[in-house]
Amino acid sequence: MSGGMVPPGDSLSLLSEEVRRCTKCPLSLTRTNAVPGDGPPDARVLIVGEGPGRNEDLQGKPFVGAAGKQLDALLKEAGLSRDDVYITNVVKCRPPENRRPTGAEADACHPYLERQLELVSPRVVVLLGDSAL
Repeated sequence: MSGGMVPPGDSLSLLSEEVRRCTKCPLSLTRTNAVPGDGPPDARVLIVGEGPGRNEDLQGKPFVGAAGKQLDALLKEAGLSRDDVYITNVVKCRPPENRRPTGAEADACHPYLERQLELVSPRVVVLLGDSAL
């Protein structure tokens, strides 16, 4: 993170709109919907996945497919629900064939992830997979 102050008027909803209009990399050409992230702006836990899959691309929300069911079960075991966490991904658009995002794609989305971390300011960040790491 940049460690700086969040600009006045900056919010997750403004950031989400910016993500939905983004054309910084070729993934924007093949997406149905960008998937900015979802959850309360004051979440104590922020979860970062790799990137949207087919169902996420169709619905514009993170972790709504099979991986979402697994995540819901894990959250329940931890005594949490989706209402308690902010969920996002390294890249905000679905890579073709659900392939791993390229470094350039991740770099294009990196400022969005940084701003999400600044805006939510979670106590815990959970990284799912090596792309998130």
